[in-house]
Amino acid sequence: PRGAPLLAVVLVLGLHALVEGEKPSPCRCSRLTPHNRKNCGFPGITSEQCFDLGCCFDSSVAGVPWCFHPLPNQESEQCVMEVSARKNCGYPGISPEDCASRNCCFSNLIFEVPWCFFPQSVEDCHY
Repeated sequence: PRGAPLLAVVLVLGLHALVEGEKPSPCRCSRLTPHNRKNCGFPGITSEQCFDLGCCFDSSVAGVPWCFHPLPNQESEQCVMEVSARKNCGYPGISPEDCASRNCCFSNLIFEVPWCFFPQSVEDCHY
């Protein structure tokens, strides 16, 4: 009753911390080209603080954000890549099932790009 709104806020913040506080996978960070990075931190942020926000950290490239948002998570690490890196593995209107039968990745969230695309090896992913 009177404490219910406060409890709801605490639960939402707790869930947010669980979701956001995980260090992103190496592919979600290393496959993002530096000029496409979107800032996730503040000047002087440490790698630990950045990872605590659920973001990527890479200080090897000057003039771009060092703490940045990762690429979107995919069902498989092999499917994590920038849209521009997708190589077509299907045909217009391919179903997720037909795409999977070709051992390819499927994502129909963005128009005018291949929805069925070849996976990439995760061996090139690193922090």
